[in-house]
Amino acid sequence: MAILIAGLALWVLAHVFKRVAPGPRAALTDRLGDASKGIFAALLVLSVVLIVIGYRDAEFVQLYYPPVWGVHVVDLFMILAIALFGLGASKSNFRGYTRHPQLWGFTLWAALHLLVNGDLASVVMWGVFILWALAEMQLINRRVPEWEPYEGGSWFGTLRLLVISIVLYLIIAGVHAWLGVWPFPG
Repeated sequence: MAILIAGLALWVLAHVFKRVAPGPRAALTDRLGDASKGIFAALLVLSVVLIVIGYRDAEFVQLYYPPVWGVHVVDLFMILAIALFGLGASKSNFRGYTRHPQLWGFTLWAALHLLVNGDLASVVMWGVFILWALAEMQLINRRVPEWEPYEGGSWFGTLRLLVISIVLYLIIAGVHAWLGVWPFPG
């Protein structure tokens, strides 16, 4: 569990550093230029590696039994989570409805996984992801309180986002199946 917690801590710190320490982050950028982005990217990759290893190696401790119907909810709403995640970079006419679509998609993704995983490592991992995403939204809002919603987009952009989301959903489901985690009922 220690490796999982270390990975999660690194994930959170690498993401919030810019928001909680803007001076040191700006100084690092001034000193290293775009290479500073590479440092944070490497830290995030390391955090994901630690999270995966830590999660895989964590002792299984059942905290609750997920509801049988939970997998149906996950299958339905994962497409929405993926669509939200991509909404901020899309040309959808829904893009201007929320300030943090990627973080909301991430939050929904983590919450859905909490619904179908009732063990301690899952609760720690998905719970930290949810808390981080919600806190990140607040940090962004505090740092940049003004927000101008995206204007524009089209139904074609929304349709393209939906098609991309479904394709990504099928790829993600395939990867889950390949890893031995069947993501569908039955």
